[in-house]
Amino acid sequence: MADDIPFEREDAAIPGRVEQLSPLIRRVLCDNPGPFTYRGTVTYIVGTGRVAIIDPGPDDPAHVRAVLEAVKGEQVEAILVTHTHRDHSPATPAVKAATGAPVYAEGPHRAARPLNLGETNALDASGDRDFVPDVAVQDGAIVAGTGWTLEAVFTPGHTANHMAFALAEEETLFSGDHVMAWSTSIVAPPDGSMGDYMASLDKLRGRDERIFWPGHGGPVREPAKFMRALSHHRRLREASILKRIEAGDRLIPDIVAAIYEGLDPRLKGAAGLSVFAHLEDLLAKGLVATDGAPTLSGAFRPG
Repeated sequence: MADDIPFEREDAAIPGRVEQLSPLIRRVLCDNPGPFTYRGTVTYIVGTGRVAIIDPGPDDPAHVRAVLEAVKGEQVEAILVTHTHRDHSPATPAVKAATGAPVYAEGPHRAARPLNLGETNALDASGDRDFVPDVAVQDGAIVAGTGWTLEAVFTPGHTANHMAFALAEEETLFSGDHVMAWSTSIVAPPDGSMGDYMASLDKLRGRDERIFWPGHGGPVREPAKFMRALSHHRRLREASILKRIEAGDRLIPDIVAAIYEGLDPRLKGAAGLSVFAHLEDLLAKGLVATDGAPTLSGAFRPG
């Protein structure tokens, strides 16, 4: 089903190497490739001389050294974090200690909703629960430095505290893990919410940035077209899940087996969480029903 999205998976970034992307933007790729991180987490540097760093990355000393080497001789005026998964924020304390720059983010890691009775958080290990920003920024807040202006754009869905940042001077959006050119974003309850994700996608579709730079992979060069495809893909996935429910499937593993053909076994758990996110959204819309609070192992039926 993902064939309906115009993915772009060619990217020449080399781990540890500083790459100039535009007059105001550089990036450094962390060497942490994987099924959820693609070729690794991208740390961005915005500005020249007096700069901002976006998403310092995981707790990886080699990556921290590469980022600090990239800004050697410059003053770091701000550190911004899109969200608190462990591939994006744990390097923040080391970068802050070395630069003295204040840290801006929406807030600490939190779930999109409380845990249901008997439910465990399937992605608990992925959350950076030690992270606390110096400055909690709200939607529309401006973080400005010498020659650059970043607007906070609240985009919950992938996580409850996900914040994109728009660079006014270049009509560019740092989209974190909300919109990526190489893959769809994982939306996994209780950390994530499909309803929030779709609302945030619609919000970004109403903006006019010309290019997105995501937390993994290369740029989204036609964001309006790409986000239309993302939205269409999610609606098709929702329709497929509803059809399986109407056909008699009641459990998430059965739905995953029916609608995810040729799935990488490493992504089976993520697919189950994605289906769960859709089912929570469908439950809120009254299109499916369940006995008690929805859980990963619970049964669903037509609403």
